[in-house]
Amino acid sequence: MKKKMVQILLLTVLGIGMVCGCSSNSSMSVDGETRMVTDGADREVEIPKQVEHIVCSGVGALRYTCYMQAQDLVVGVEDYERGKEISRGYSIVNGEKFAELPVIGGNGDPYAEEIITVDPDIIVMSVRSGLDPDQLQETTGIPVVVIPGSDGMMDEDAYETFEILGEVYGKEERAQELIAYMDRVKEDLNMRIAGVPEEEKPTVYVGGVSFQGTHGFDGTEAGYGPLKAIGAKNLADETGQTGPFNIELEKVLAWDPDVIFLDYNGLDLIQEDYASNSEYYKQLTAVQKGNIYSQISFRSYASNLDLALADTYYAASVLYPEQFADIDMKEKVSEIFETLLGDDISEELEEHGYEFGQITIGK
Repeated sequence: MKKKMVQILLLTVLGIGMVCGCSSNSSMSVDGETRMVTDGADREVEIPKQVEHIVCSGVGALRYTCYMQAQDLVVGVEDYERGKEISRGYSIVNGEKFAELPVIGGNGDPYAEEIITVDPDIIVMSVRSGLDPDQLQETTGIPVVVIPGSDGMMDEDAYETFEILGEVYGKEERAQELIAYMDRVKEDLNMRIAGVPEEEKPTVYVGGVSFQGTHGFDGTEAGYGPLKAIGAKNLADETGQTGPFNIELEKVLAWDPDVIFLDYNGLDLIQEDYASNSEYYKQLTAVQKGNIYSQISFRSYASNLDLALADTYYAASVLYPEQFADIDMKEKVSEIFETLLGDDISEELEEHGYEFGQITIGK
């Protein structure tokens, strides 16, 4: 019954809009209590003039809503988003609140009846869910706004997502603040590494990278965001692969990287493997010289920009110490977290053993 009533109301609003000659464009057209927005799937969507209650479905939808400081609009979450998850900064900050909200889906699978029950003004859906937004909108009678989300770092999808959500939530100023911050970070990184000759850059391997679960030393990634952002020589890029994958350990031995970064999420597996295969690791120059450093896992329900940026600056300070000598890592990491999350989560990360520094394997 409730679903039918919502659908009737929406049809009535649409009818009024048509009679009034309501136009649609990429910014908005306001007529009465509704307005038109263009979403990340180039769909024209009619939404309330003021959005007060939302649900988020799919990879990145809730994360970017939190970056936009719009988490108080959320009235239901996916089961995967309830409680705190250490590899998702927004979850650390908002996990207790989200744990008390009704479940409206599971890992990108929206539950139509549950969504109707919590009665949001709109559904924010990640394009990465792979679902048909029109079908969900028809089933629930609730407007669905698609966002690109992002599984990268400071890419065009991130920019577009901020712009769309700024318009939808009435937080255009916050969107521009985040976009300006990303621009400043890019400029800062590019300026610092511009004068580093390619032949002086150390070769790098990243192990223990999380993707579809936890991986050991063989879990790596081509195009690893933090290294890509600082023009580092990521050896995994030489494989022709894209994204995270498992590599043959003998390949890493043949490369013999100058520096190794290890994702904390895979560290226990790496320590276990060292216990039974120590001779392999002892052959690596980086192990012999102690050139092994940490990375905080940022891959949980796709990439978390806050943690990825913190990893970027730490990796840069290791690989280009002269160019980043003036950076106080604690202050920089706090700045990143406070800008994106509204809170410094450094202490909570450290309580779980997630901090930047050298790593000794075999202990």
